[in-house]
Amino acid sequence: MIQTSATEKRSVQFQVLTEDQVWAINRATFDIMAKVGFKVLHEGARRMLEKAGASVRGERVKVPEHLVQGCLATAPKGFTIFDREGRRAMEVEGRKSYYGTSTASPNTKDARTGEIHPTRVEDIALAARVADALPNIDWVMPMGSSQDVPALAADVYEFEAVVTNTTKPMVFIGYSARGSELVFEMAAQVAGGLDRLQERPFLILYPEPISPLVQPAEVIERILVAADLNLPQMPGPSVQPGGTSPVSLAGSIAQGNAESLMCVVLAQLKRPGCPVALGVNFGILDMATALMSMGAPEMSLGLAAQAQVARSLGLPTWGLAGATDAKTLDAQAGIEAAFSILAQGLAGLNLIHDVGYMDMGMVCACEMLVMGDEVIGMAKRFLEGITVNPETLAREIVEAVGPGGNFLQQRHTLENFRRELWRPSLLSRQPYGTWQAQGSKTMETRVREKLARIIETHQAPALPDKTLAALAELREKGARELAGE
Repeated sequence: MIQTSATEKRSVQFQVLTEDQVWAINRATFDIMAKVGFKVLHEGARRMLEKAGASVRGERVKVPEHLVQGCLATAPKGFTIFDREGRRAMEVEGRKSYYGTSTASPNTKDARTGEIHPTRVEDIALAARVADALPNIDWVMPMGSSQDVPALAADVYEFEAVVTNTTKPMVFIGYSARGSELVFEMAAQVAGGLDRLQERPFLILYPEPISPLVQPAEVIERILVAADLNLPQMPGPSVQPGGTSPVSLAGSIAQGNAESLMCVVLAQLKRPGCPVALGVNFGILDMATALMSMGAPEMSLGLAAQAQVARSLGLPTWGLAGATDAKTLDAQAGIEAAFSILAQGLAGLNLIHDVGYMDMGMVCACEMLVMGDEVIGMAKRFLEGITVNPETLAREIVEAVGPGGNFLQQRHTLENFRRELWRPSLLSRQPYGTWQAQGSKTMETRVREKLARIIETHQAPALPDKTLAALAELREKGARELAGE
């Protein structure tokens, strides 16, 4: 007998666009690239593009579709990211989703006191240690932009702070081409050499061109640095519908897609076959306040649709979830975080960052990260779906228990309940009397208590002393160079 449902398991997912809509957006993307073009503020890149067949008039570069398609043909359709210890951690491809921390905010909500202050390197180190302890946070970015070190040298300080406090994969923002080179040099020291880092990369570069349609020289330099080293990168132009892109989501997707594809073209022309993704950020411009919302539903809608377009071209994608416009860990924070985390998981975005943002991205908060971890665990269980096979249908168990019985004493229950039933670490499932007797704790209180336990008890495995000394030396030398001392 053939029973096709014997091992069936289908995850929960959705698609925003029809195939015809994906086609139309792609056609608009190629049209923007060929007929509108880009301001490319890098002379070497303009020469490279012109040699490959692009039209160059001053700083304006128009890229024909055949050139883009040629670069798409050489770009890998995904890549594997390892952890600091060289273990396979993330297969960045298809609809596989991984959640990571927030980054780059000027302010931090102190993990111990709750006060908001300018971000310091020690805040970034502590946040990496917290992220390392959270089971549903898959990868880490420096949580904030450090304000207590020279701005041009911040990337080497921030990389050291993160890599010494977590074994999880990293995504980093290089603040300059030379800073990115130094971070890769430090990463090679951790990995055991550049060859080893290239074989088992544990970090991804995150260059951000400027919308609309501007490729700054220093961003291009970072793209070329990663491409030349054959190390993965996730370009992330940030469109704001009605501000830096058309207010219509379809138009914003087409423009953002074109901007990200231009990064792919630059990377592939520099080194065909280098790993590069097709990411776009959507920041929703609130027309009443002129501020960018991190909690708007249109953000997740635009990201989900752009990811579908990117998958049609075979490239990995980038999301933004677990963030809030709220100033405190309140109901708004929970609503906005949960909505975006689930929506983007359902849409199958690959690397979903910014879990832990508060106040429209102006504050990184470990307490928001801790709550986001709980929501991600819930979402991951939902997205796993239901396995249907003879064991899970449990006909014999139902027959053995019969009418009026119970299943608590069945071995089937003992062997399967941990796999089938998700257990919260923060959400309250106590009877009211028990909850009241234990202090009537709110979600915010429970989050802060869990955060305090992590800070008190968790340490990532230490790097060897020799590696720590080498990192410190590279950081000091690099910081002096970058700061012009």
